[in-house]
Amino acid sequence: MRTEAAGGAERRPQKPRSQAAAPACRAMPSEFTSVKLRSDCTRTSLQWYTRTQNKMRRPSLLLKDILKCTLVVFGVWLLYILMLNYTVEECDMKRMHYVDPDRIKRAQRYAQQVLQNECRPRFAKKAMARLFEHRYSVNLEPFVQKVPGASEAELKYDPPFGFRKFSSKVQSLLDLLPEHDFPEHLRAKHCQRCVVIGNGGILHGLELGHALNQFDVVIRLNSAPVEGYSEHVGNKTTIRMTYPEGAPLSDVEYYANDLFVTVLFKSVDFKWLQAMVKNETLPFWVRFFFWKQVAEKVPLQAKHFRILNPLIIKETAFDILQYSEPQLRFWGQDKNIPTMGAIAIVLATHLCDEVSLAGFGYDLSRPRTPLHYFNSQCMGAMYSQAMHNVATETEFLLKLIKEGVVKDLSGGIHC
Repeated sequence: MRTEAAGGAERRPQKPRSQAAAPACRAMPSEFTSVKLRSDCTRTSLQWYTRTQNKMRRPSLLLKDILKCTLVVFGVWLLYILMLNYTVEECDMKRMHYVDPDRIKRAQRYAQQVLQNECRPRFAKKAMARLFEHRYSVNLEPFVQKVPGASEAELKYDPPFGFRKFSSKVQSLLDLLPEHDFPEHLRAKHCQRCVVIGNGGILHGLELGHALNQFDVVIRLNSAPVEGYSEHVGNKTTIRMTYPEGAPLSDVEYYANDLFVTVLFKSVDFKWLQAMVKNETLPFWVRFFFWKQVAEKVPLQAKHFRILNPLIIKETAFDILQYSEPQLRFWGQDKNIPTMGAIAIVLATHLCDEVSLAGFGYDLSRPRTPLHYFNSQCMGAMYSQAMHNVATETEFLLKLIKEGVVKDLSGGIHC
């Protein structure tokens, strides 16, 4: 018979402890098992939440990957540009330095013959007007003049072909310059001869320095040095024509200059010229926008500075060389710009009665011909500059020589 407990409850037979533990734990979970169960129950939810979060992060990770790829592409492009601008192509300098003695004598004899012939007044302008008909303006001013308003043609294009959007800056610069015309002492002679001295390696060894010094107006380009090369290129400088990145860094190259003619290509060039005229230090943030080191000082007085008339460049590019006008592109303007040498030759025809040139040697059949008389950079570097059309300019110079508009003293165009 079953017996009852004092409390009236029926006493049930006890099961083994090991068997009773599991049901008891399910029925009455302990604190540890409760936490464990909650953890098990929420694990699936947590995994789902994590996957959802990862999916939400994917767009940001994709943007980061795109940014990294963009930075890599930009870095490669920047490295290519630096190599393009600063890599010096080595030439055989020994071969460049040797010049046939007979050729030296012929070049010197021809230069003296040009100087001894009677000078023909206005010959260059008349010849250019005849050769290019309505594409050459006989009465075009060589330098920017201080006038109440700029011409319509000047305001049509951006630099270097015009001063659209920059007229106020130009007037501010002109206010700093006491003179704007060709100096009187250079215009006093009845008939003047110009020589434009290029930087071609063809000049090295010809010993034309003495003859070049006898010309009335000597135009030099960019940073081409006189110091150490005067035997071949002379030491007289009437005009140094350049832009900020091309200006000589050495003060020695400015001492013999009559005029410093600036070509303004971009907005920051105006600030550089203003600092040079006022003898001020160029701010660091302005220097950051130049593609190479620029001169910190041009040791000349304000009366020696001139600004090249942008219509000279426009006439050279669009009218004479027949380049297409600038076209707006997504990355800026697509434009062909004449070299400083071609611009200087057209400028010389507006300044002088007769024009000669020396040191121009665009040899299309030998791209490794030294480009400069003062270093080993080769003609191959010229072809890598997309903005310059060497072949078109060579045809232009050959045409001028063939028609007798200019005289080639060094014979570089025919090599």
